[in-house]
Amino acid sequence: MKDSAAKRIFITILGWLVALLLAFPIIWMVMTSFKTETDAISTPPLFVWHPTVASYAEVQERANYFSFALNSILISVGGSLLALAFSVPAAYAMAFHPTPRTRSTLLWMLSTKMLPPVGVLVPIYLLFSSLNILDTRGGLIIVYALMNLPIVVWMLFTFFKEVPREILEAGRMDGAGVWNEMRYLLMPLTLPGIASTGLLSLILCWNEAFWSLNLTSSAAAPLTTFIASFSSPEGLFFAKLSAASTIAVAPILIFGWLSQRQLVRGMTFGAVK
Repeated sequence: MKDSAAKRIFITILGWLVALLLAFPIIWMVMTSFKTETDAISTPPLFVWHPTVASYAEVQERANYFSFALNSILISVGGSLLALAFSVPAAYAMAFHPTPRTRSTLLWMLSTKMLPPVGVLVPIYLLFSSLNILDTRGGLIIVYALMNLPIVVWMLFTFFKEVPREILEAGRMDGAGVWNEMRYLLMPLTLPGIASTGLLSLILCWNEAFWSLNLTSSAAAPLTTFIASFSSPEGLFFAKLSAASTIAVAPILIFGWLSQRQLVRGMTFGAVK
């Protein structure tokens, strides 16, 4: 009994230490956002100081946070919905109507995530320029959807494979077509997995910086561009940069915290029979 209690205490302490280690950069960023620029760069770092909200006021004066936040919301939600719209039928076909090349196709799709984005920046930039969709929300929605498509297809394929084929076969015997199969049988059964996949795609879209910095300037710029605007040739203003980063990541952190139960439920879908 003593060994069991000591083991639980050790695991609890270890868990808190790992959690603190992972959360420390965010905690430090929030702390720095309430410092002056002098306090932010002091050596050794200050753990006790007089808090100020001056950096937040200056950030809002310099740029309209809400316009950047609106762009992030519309682009992230749009990119996630577009990725799901293409991925659900693709994963359905691969899971329930496989061919000898299905596994190879899935591996090929996943391998595209290993390609450095800068390797395709020039052709995509020229293509967007010729289509007049540079610095537009629609252009970023397309890029974000394509960026997440391999991961979304793979996750949905895994969830769909967990559904017993007999359920769909019973639906076909009752006269259900492909659309009714997906709408009334498959999607309700795999709703936790679809929801968690959509949430993960939303988080990835929200955090994407490379494409937003290279394909937008002002009109469709999301919060990642908002954060980058607080670096200048004269140097980094750490307090203002921390304040901008804090208000940029706060919405997705709160959203992730509120939806963590759904994420865990979806990720463990089909794990226990």
